[in-house]
Amino acid sequence: MRYESSVLSLSWIPSEAIRGMSKPAFDLGPLHYDEPPPETVAGPEELEALRAGDRFRFGNELRAWIEVEDGWIVDHGQSGGCHIGVTKLKLGRTFSVAAVTMPELRPEAEVARSWVRFTQTAGGRTGVPMPRPVPRAPFFRVDAPLVWTTLSLTIHADGSAEHAVVGASPFPRHWIYDAAGSLSHKSGLLGMKDWARHAFGKATPWGAEDSPAVVTEVETALERELSATIMRGGAKPRTRRVKEGRTLVEQGQPGDELYLLLDGVLSVEVDGRPVAEVGPGVVLGERAILEGGTRTSTLRGVTDCRVAVAAADAIDKAALAKLREGHRREDPGPIEA
Repeated sequence: MRYESSVLSLSWIPSEAIRGMSKPAFDLGPLHYDEPPPETVAGPEELEALRAGDRFRFGNELRAWIEVEDGWIVDHGQSGGCHIGVTKLKLGRTFSVAAVTMPELRPEAEVARSWVRFTQTAGGRTGVPMPRPVPRAPFFRVDAPLVWTTLSLTIHADGSAEHAVVGASPFPRHWIYDAAGSLSHKSGLLGMKDWARHAFGKATPWGAEDSPAVVTEVETALERELSATIMRGGAKPRTRRVKEGRTLVEQGQPGDELYLLLDGVLSVEVDGRPVAEVGPGVVLGERAILEGGTRTSTLRGVTDCRVAVAAADAIDKAALAKLREGHRREDPGPIEA
C-alpha cells in the first residue's frame, strides 16, 4: 500500500509588515506589498498559477510517500522543492526582477518501522538589492537577506500524517498549508529588523543555524473579513505595542475597543489560567462590547506584539455577535477579552 502526503509554505509581505526607512519604498513605490494568498491551494497547477501571478515571494513544497507491506514501512521517498516568484518594481513602468534560489536542503529521512519523517529547507533572496549595515563582517551588505522555511512531514504506516514548521526566517509572513491544501498555520512574528541584520551567512540553514519558528493556528474566515474592514474600512486604527509578558487588557477592567493582532502571539487567560494562544489576524474584544463593557479575560504578550486598536463602532454588532459565537465554538471557555 502506498500513502502520500504533503505540506506547503507560502512566504509573502503583508501591508503591516514594513516599518521604518523601508516603508516609503512600499507606500509610494517602487516596491509593493502582497495580497494575502488564498485559503486553499488545490494542487500543483494552482500553485504554479499563484507563482506566475506574483501572489507570493517564496514557496516550499514538501511531498513524500511511503510503501507499506504487512503493516510495516518498506520504502519511502520525497519530492517537491522551492517555488520562487519575482519582484516587481514600478519605475515609470513595471519591471520584473528574478529572485535567487538557494539549494534545497534535504537531510536523510528519519525512518522507523511504523513512520518516516521527512525534512526540507527551501528559500532564497529577492533580486533587488537591500543595502544595509550588519553587525558582523563584512559590516555592510548590498544583497537582500535570505528567506526560508524548514518543514517536516511525518507519515505513519496507517496512512495518517502530520506536519510541522521546524524553522523559518523572521521575515516575511509564512502561511502553512496541509495535505488537503487548506491553510492550517501561520508564522506569528514579522521581525524585519532582526531579519535584515542577521539573515545571511552562518545565521541561515545554509550556514550553521536555523531560526526557530513561532507559528499559530489560523484565524477564522470571518476574522479575515473583519480585519480588512478594521484596516481599510474607515478611520485608520491606532497601533499599540505590547512587550513580551505585559498585558494588553486585564480581566474585569472596563473596555469598549476592538483589537486586531497584527504581529506576535497573545495568551488568553481567564481567572489567571491560560486557555488559548492566538496569533496574527485574530480579532479580539467583542465580548466586552456586546456584554456590558467589562473585559472577560486577560490578554498577555507571549512575544512582543503589535495590535491595531479600533473603536467599538468600527464593526456592526451583528458581525461581532457572529464572531463571539465562533470563538466559543473554538474553545469550551471564553477566549476573547
